[in-house]
This record gives sequence, structure tokens and C-alpha cells, in this order.
Amino acid sequence: MKLNNLLVAALAACSVSGAIAGEVEVLHWWTSGGEAKSVGELKKIMQAKGHTWKDFAVAGGGGDAAMTVLKSRVVAGNPPAAAQIKGPAIQEWANEGVLANLDATAKAEKWDSLLPKVVADVMKYKGNYVAAPVNVHRVNWMWANNAVLKKAGVTATPKTWDEFFAAAEKIKAAGLIPVAHGGQNWQDFTTFEDVVLGVGGAKFYQDALVKLDQKALTSPTMTKSLETFRKIKSYTDPAAPGRDWNLATAMVIGEKAAFQFMGDWAKGEFTAAGKVPGKDYTCAAAPGTANAYTFNVDSFAMFKLKDASAQKAQGDLAAAIMGTEFQEVFNLNKGSIPVRLNMSMDKFDDCAKASSKDFVATAKTGGLVPSVAHGMAISPAAEGAIKDAVSQFWNDDSITVADGVKSIAKAAATK
Repeated sequence: MKLNNLLVAALAACSVSGAIAGEVEVLHWWTSGGEAKSVGELKKIMQAKGHTWKDFAVAGGGGDAAMTVLKSRVVAGNPPAAAQIKGPAIQEWANEGVLANLDATAKAEKWDSLLPKVVADVMKYKGNYVAAPVNVHRVNWMWANNAVLKKAGVTATPKTWDEFFAAAEKIKAAGLIPVAHGGQNWQDFTTFEDVVLGVGGAKFYQDALVKLDQKALTSPTMTKSLETFRKIKSYTDPAAPGRDWNLATAMVIGEKAAFQFMGDWAKGEFTAAGKVPGKDYTCAAAPGTANAYTFNVDSFAMFKLKDASAQKAQGDLAAAIMGTEFQEVFNLNKGSIPVRLNMSMDKFDDCAKASSKDFVATAKTGGLVPSVAHGMAISPAAEGAIKDAVSQFWNDDSITVADGVKSIAKAAATK
């Protein structure tokens, strides 16, 4: 250990700039094409500052496998510099006393003025920054194939649920599938939270799905939400159970289905297929949610490190993640938008520009709300229980709306 310290001191003394170069180890599960390319850009930025990048990629399971590895590393007293963690899980890790305080970097880089408060609060523990946000995904998107709508005689993208069901009837009559849907509980809940937001508005969404208020969960508004949710199910195809989200997107791209309710990662599928927004497909807020925005923010939590050079590298990493260079290139690759509020959107497509405009607007009006479906709002235990209750209702038509309301309210009380 002493030898390591001597080496670090020697390297620091030899440095012409006087800056301390260190190693930064980053745990993530971004291994697909665009994501891996983006991580490569972050590596380049860090290397340009003289630091050594140690990639710690754990593929699979939407991060579940990575979290298992991370827990064992932290327990062993050997955490990475940074790990891909998001939502309330950030506070759970911070509560264990293992996350580093990033306030010095955040203050120098003016994060408080660059982030909406609702997003900044997710990155903080007891008022101190412990994580750096990477991007914003809008979850409450509805994707539509323009050729399918035209074929069915639907002349405008539906803005209300009544308009949506009128369009769905025309599409069904034309022999096409109105709604492309997949069969995992997070897909069911993505649609469900769109409906709750569209039927009840942002305040009701917050009360029912974020605060888990029993009065809101058992209200007539929730009953109406479940009635609407069930009606959407009637416009999906029988092969939906078990289908992956990207295969549902492919149905819209391939003119087999008209609509899909999915976050903006679906845009990557359209782009890969050579489709152009406005011309081939439309991205619109889910019915009734034009003035609201459900967000899913990826982020890196920073762990406490003993080595001074590693701490310096960690601070530089946090600054680079929020820097304009990385924010632009990462989000162009990922299909999301920059989390910084002052970013130029010139290189982004029309869907991203619309998303950014609405992100900024809803941050001011209270319409910016965390996505429950994507782990941004409530404890993992409550989230899992509610998702299961919603999926049971979705998959079993014998469950009455009244029983569905009771089941979801009961699940929300899970600690």
C-alpha cells in the first residue's frame, strides 16, 4: 500500500500540469451498439484528461446482474469509482454510507442551475449530490405508423382517449392491429401510467403512483383509469403475451400495427429501420398527457474512494458526464435527450426536439413526473408489488375493475 502511495506521489510530482492522473473504474451494462459507442466517448474524454479508464461492463438482465456484482464488490470494501444506478436505489445506496459527496464538482459545474429540481433531487442524498445524471428518456410517448393510419382513414393523431378509441375502431375495421404490445410487467405498467396520467393529470399521478395515497388509489379517477386501461387491451393482438418491446415496435414499423405506448428508446428501432419522424411515423404524447412528461433518467452514483488520484479522476468523470460534449454524443446515440437544460438541440431529430421543449416546459409547470414503470419513483418492493397487480388485471379479464382497484391499492401498501 505504501509503495502505491509513493508511486502516486512520484507521478503527481512528475506531472507537468500539476494535475493528478488516476484510474477510474466504471460499472455499467451498456453493451449494445449505440450504448457501447457512447461509453467509448466518455472513455476518450477521461483519457484526454490523463486518466486511465477501467471498463467494468456487466451485460444482461437490465442491470440485475450488474447490481449483484456491485453488492459483492462493495461488501468486500473494493467498490468501483462509479456505477450505473438510478432512481430511489441511489438513496438506498447512500443510506449505507458508501457513496461519495459530489458537491464540490456540482458547485463548480453549476448543476443546480442546469438541472430541473425534480431531477436534481433524485441525484441527492440529504441535500448532497451523490450521483451524476446522464440523460432523460421520455416515457409517455405514443408511436404511430402514418401509412397504417392513412389506410384506416384516421386523419389525425388522437389527442384524447375518446379520439384514440375512435381511431382504434377504424384500424380494427381495416383488418390491422390497433395497439402493438408486449408481455412483460414493465410494458403493462408503461401503458398503465400513461393512462393514469392521461385520465387524472399530473397531480393525480403524483398522489396515486408516487405518494401512493390510498384515497387517490381508490378514487373514481382510478376506476376510470382501469376501465380505459382494460379497453386498450381489447385492441391488442392475442400473441402479445411474452413479446419483447422491440418486437412490438417492429409491428408498428412493418405496418402490421398502428400504435405503441413506449419510451423514446423505441425511436432507435425506427431509426435503425431507416424511418423518418413526421414522414413515416409520428411521435406524440400519449392521449391526455401533452402537458405532462414522465421521465426515466440514467445516472452514475459515485462510491467513496480512499486514493487521492482516484478521487480526482472520479470528480473529473462526474464533470464529464454532465459536460456538453458527452451529453450531446451520448444522447444522439441513445435516442434520449440531454439532461442539461441549456443544451443546443440542433443535431437532434424532431422527436428529440419536441421532447426537450416539453421537458423544459413541464419542469416549470409541475407536469414533470418520475416514471414508476422505470424505477424512478418508489421503493423497489412497492414497485414490484404494484406492477404484479397491474399485470394480473391486464392479463385476466375475469378480474373486475372494482377488484383491480382494491388489488392495486393493497399492493401500494407494500413496504
